[in-house]
Amino acid sequence: MQVKGNIDMDKNLFIGREYEIRQLEKYRNSKESEFVIVYGRRRVGKTFLIKEFFADTYDFKVTGLYKKPKKVQLKNFYLALLEYGSDIKRIPSDWLEAFDALKKLLKGIKEERKKIVFIDELPWLDTRQSDFLSAFEGFWNGWGAQQNDIMLVVCGSATTWITNKILSDKGGLFNRAARRLYLMPFTLKETEQYLNSRGIYWSRYDIVECYMIMGGIPYYLKLLDNELSYLTNIDNIFFKQKGSLWDEFDHLYETLFGESKSYMKVIEALSTKKSGLTRIEIMKATGMEDNGLLTDVLRNLKDSNFIRAYNTFGYEEKNVVYQLADYFTLFYLRFLKGKQNPDEHFWTHFLDNPSKSGWAGQTFEQVCKDHIAQIKKAAGMNAILTDISSWRGETETGKAQIDLVIDRRDRTINICEIKCSSCEYAITAEYEVTLRKKMQVFREATKTKKALHLMMITTYGVRQNSHSGIIQSQLTMDDLFVSVD
Repeated sequence: MQVKGNIDMDKNLFIGREYEIRQLEKYRNSKESEFVIVYGRRRVGKTFLIKEFFADTYDFKVTGLYKKPKKVQLKNFYLALLEYGSDIKRIPSDWLEAFDALKKLLKGIKEERKKIVFIDELPWLDTRQSDFLSAFEGFWNGWGAQQNDIMLVVCGSATTWITNKILSDKGGLFNRAARRLYLMPFTLKETEQYLNSRGIYWSRYDIVECYMIMGGIPYYLKLLDNELSYLTNIDNIFFKQKGSLWDEFDHLYETLFGESKSYMKVIEALSTKKSGLTRIEIMKATGMEDNGLLTDVLRNLKDSNFIRAYNTFGYEEKNVVYQLADYFTLFYLRFLKGKQNPDEHFWTHFLDNPSKSGWAGQTFEQVCKDHIAQIKKAAGMNAILTDISSWRGETETGKAQIDLVIDRRDRTINICEIKCSSCEYAITAEYEVTLRKKMQVFREATKTKKALHLMMITTYGVRQNSHSGIIQSQLTMDDLFVSVD
């Protein structure tokens, strides 16, 4: 795969982005103008992907400025126009004038090729009462889309703005943004490949634990020092005075959601309940009303992959369960929030602390839920249609909760038990009774006629003993690293 002439792309730069690269190449070589939106969570690598793919060569590029007024944004746009050869004589008075100058700049390029326009952090240009969006629509709908040689690429971390203003817009841009590239965080396999490419060769247990802190966010992973151990890296990045990510949490939510108080209420409520909360439970925990604001907050958090929404097995969508799914947020709220002067070697000293197991167990469940495709492949059911859900219920036998239910179309239901352990997990007599009761309560409450298959997902496997026979199949963390391409 190549960009501009004979410049070969370094495959190590694009770990986990093969699909996006193929799509960008396809759009650049098409016979019509293209409007491409690259969006996703802050720090996931949107700008890096575009910069490296186009070898940092554009016919025009501008980056929106965070929380700057219209006047400053227009001056920034004006300076970018000058940099790329525009003959504009003064700062545009409004966005209509600014985009007209951009149109003239592009018209002046006589080469018969795609003209590349890159607008980074597009949502930040749309300041209050600036009429930016209508001018942007006019530029693309009224001119750009009518050409056959324009490739307009826009990026934005504010996923809610991208979704509400462009992807769901019923006005001028509706159905115009046909090219959507949503960048997901790395999987465990991609994380391992990325770390190896940077000279970091840790055990898979350490990689999994690092993933439970940082997720597969390339920017965070790039901060890791290949000369230091995993534990020392976490201490330096999070707990050292003014460490690399000491103020990341506030910036993360402010830049994504603007007025973030309502979002933080929901996030903090969800952080207290590992199994998640229903909408009604969220209302009780936050004091928020059952209105459009709560709907918007939940939708925006879900669209940004900060929370996941699970249907409860056997119930309609109104009983959906919301779970906090962002690893960095879970880690921050558990270990960093409110800590004024934390121990700079906290994570190293915390290694054998019993309370760490609670966090690890909860978060390893999240890792498994983010690797359903890998679980299905390793379990030999990747070709079987499935529904993924959670479940909690009660009968006369008792209460039970199942964090991962895989309902298969071959009349089988996988009941998944997930355990994080630093060695083989030993099933005790007491836990065997718990498992049998859980299966019984599930069958009684759901009245399912399907076969129940008890699957154990652990880090190092289940120790064979007199109680392990209750498990019908098992997977280990190595199975979460399989490729699903």
